Amino acid sequence: MSAIENEIKEEIKKHKILIYGKGTKTAPQCGFTVETIQFFQKYGHPFEVINVLNNMEKRETLNKLTNWPTLPKVFIDGKFYGDTDILDEMEAKGEIEPLLSAAFGGNK
Repeated sequence: MSAIENEIKEEIKKHKILIYGKGTKTAPQCGFTVETIQFFQKYGHPFEVINVLNNMEKRETLNKLTNWPTLPKVFIDGKFYGDTDILDEMEAKGEIEPLLSAAFGGNK
């Protein structure tokens, strides 16, 4: 496993909700990253945004690991879920709250 893969795996393990996007939580640099940040803000759980805009090696590694070509890439409790298109569908089916409750043990 490469150093960049190890770094990604550690980041995913460290954060219950992790968004790989363009920009940061306080300074997002694309509308989709903004949309994803707003999605998680309404649930009140801590989450992290890691900027991969200028790190092509990390972006390419994430693409290979997830088989998902676009940003943002969302991981919840170590599992890859895609982006807000997928999350919006899951939310409509009532699947997000139970997933976050399980990830955080019912705590915010």
